[in-house]
Amino acid sequence: MAMQIANPAVIGKIERLARATGLSKTAAVERAVDQLLHTEAADSGGSRMQSLLAQLDRIPDLAVPADPLDWDEHGLPR
Repeated sequence: MAMQIANPAVIGKIERLARATGLSKTAAVERAVDQLLHTEAADSGGSRMQSLLAQLDRIPDLAVPADPLDWDEHGLPR
């Protein structure tokens, strides 16, 4: 699928990147996109893990870990 870029500033950046890397414009864009996707995937995986750990930390500790219910003085669950 063809793609057209109408922003002259972006076109200039792609041309500079292609010259600096010695790659074609298409190969330079592909490499840049691949690197960004790799970085984003690594970052989002880490932040998802941090989010999960934060959720687990918010779970209150149970008085008796083997019994998930809280009981009142009459032996009934609260």
